[in-house]
Amino acid sequence: MKTWINRAAWVAVPLRWYLGLLFIGASWHKIISPESFAVDVATYDILPLALINIVALVLPWVELSAGLLLIVGWQIRAASWLISAMMFVFVLAVIIALIRGLDMSCGCFASQTAAEDPISALTVVRDSVWLVMAVFILVFDRGLLGLDYLIVRRPTCVS
Repeated sequence: MKTWINRAAWVAVPLRWYLGLLFIGASWHKIISPESFAVDVATYDILPLALINIVALVLPWVELSAGLLLIVGWQIRAASWLISAMMFVFVLAVIIALIRGLDMSCGCFASQTAAEDPISALTVVRDSVWLVMAVFILVFDRGLLGLDYLIVRRPTCVS
């Protein structure tokens, strides 16, 4: 049993780096062009109008922060909780948009038209896989090759 858990901890490392890079990449265009991202958020027609600009300004920085934390391996549990929660909301939002029959792009990476990158069941599957990866990291990551591991494993001086 312990060997399996140790292997899972090592599998979590490249998943952590992958999701970290993914979220850093996803945040970039949103930070540079918050007005375009605000339109993407508004297109889902889920949030009240008063929250759209706040979400468009804050969410990309949360994505960037969580991605950076995963890359360097610091506060991994907090970062993977954040990413898991965001992915759950993203999956739910796409499902709601599909049920409503909205013809739109997901707004995940770069602002694109629905013709260029329409949401579909594949978007739900892709985002669900990323959600599973985030939960896997949350459960199995032990901070290997990250700052969490170095900080916990650092010997303390005894005077």
